Amino acid sequence: MAYTLLQELRNGRIPGGLEEVARKEGIRLDLLVSNILRGFAVVLGYRTGRGTMVVGRDVSTKVNANIGASTLTSSLENEQKKLRAAIRAGSDAVMDLSLSDNIPDIRKMVLNESNVPIGTVPIYEAATMARHRRGAVVKLDAGEMFQVIEDQMKEGVDFVTVHCGVIKELIEKYPPEFRLEGIVSRGGAITAAYIRESGKENPLYEYYDRLLDLAETYDCVLSLGDGMRPGAVHDASDALEVGEQEVLGELQRRAFDRGVMAMIEGPGHVPLHLVAESVKRIKTYTNGAPLYLLGPIVTDVAPGYDHITSAIGAGVAGMSGADFICYVTPSEHLGLPGEQDVFDGVMAARIAAHAADIAKGFPGALEWDRRISMARKALDWDRQIELSIDPEKARRVRAERSGEGACTMCGEYCVFLVLNEKGREHSPEGDK
Repeated sequence: MAYTLLQELRNGRIPGGLEEVARKEGIRLDLLVSNILRGFAVVLGYRTGRGTMVVGRDVSTKVNANIGASTLTSSLENEQKKLRAAIRAGSDAVMDLSLSDNIPDIRKMVLNESNVPIGTVPIYEAATMARHRRGAVVKLDAGEMFQVIEDQMKEGVDFVTVHCGVIKELIEKYPPEFRLEGIVSRGGAITAAYIRESGKENPLYEYYDRLLDLAETYDCVLSLGDGMRPGAVHDASDALEVGEQEVLGELQRRAFDRGVMAMIEGPGHVPLHLVAESVKRIKTYTNGAPLYLLGPIVTDVAPGYDHITSAIGAGVAGMSGADFICYVTPSEHLGLPGEQDVFDGVMAARIAAHAADIAKGFPGALEWDRRISMARKALDWDRQIELSIDPEKARRVRAERSGEGACTMCGEYCVFLVLNEKGREHSPEGDK
């Protein structure tokens, strides 16, 4: 009989590969095992061996990049470029969110080429089937939905987003006009529309044990999706969002009891002063499970700059206990991201995650900053560039602005020259 990783640990068996994972993450093996056994950490990529990493307590804050074709633009080549850009930028994981008719082809490419864990949102493929077979994405079929989930797990997907918390009770209690922007999660909106049109319960909630059967069989991590997340800061932390989080807490506990690892997805638009409070509330409602946040975006006024609005939120969220940050690209709310958007989005999220790790006191985080500061003080440009989060850009900007000489920002007024004897001898002040 095959066991999930969580079940193996409960049976007192520590797989050999987990020791290497602990070493890579900079965490004691016994502490990692304890966090998994308590539901505070999950391991992504363990079953497939694809860039195995840990999300949760006592490890660094991780970053995810979303790629995927839309119904209006679908290119295997473009998604391949975006995948490579995400990995080159240092993303810890990638999700394929394709909505096009060639979803299986794109997923196959991503699974074959990625060296980091891969996640998917199965309802997108189920909705595409519904559109082709029954004429509308909301005409979902429960059997098809579970078959899609099993097929994707069987293919080797490391984690799946499942919108199990979008339930009939909440949809009937809170009509569309309850919110300024309504339900903005694609998976959440599709599920809510299905519930309203059919009058039936969400199959992923009604038959949740069937979903757990699949996750247990394939040892696939469940990412319990935030289908009710706010799409405007005006709607943040409302009864619809909080109601879903309470449901997700129940579902996380059921998954944990079964021996299935699960993490929680969190809101995308939260004003800055509510970010920490939001993180702590979700953690409380969901049993301290790993928290995976989209941003959050802290203001809605900056289309074209939402990699910045989300990085601001992600830094505060990470500092407050979020474990996994999903990037937002500059093209969010405007169009499908391109290759450079993906790269820039990952970089912004990585900067936020690192800032959060410093605030958390994660071992080694502040040391990185100390080393680059020492190189900067010594005017050691090669070392400073080498230690940069994006050495390629740092090297390019230095070459374009300063060449091989002194930095053109301050020139002879460079503080590191002025404050040493040699600098004072050659500065204008030294000539007086």
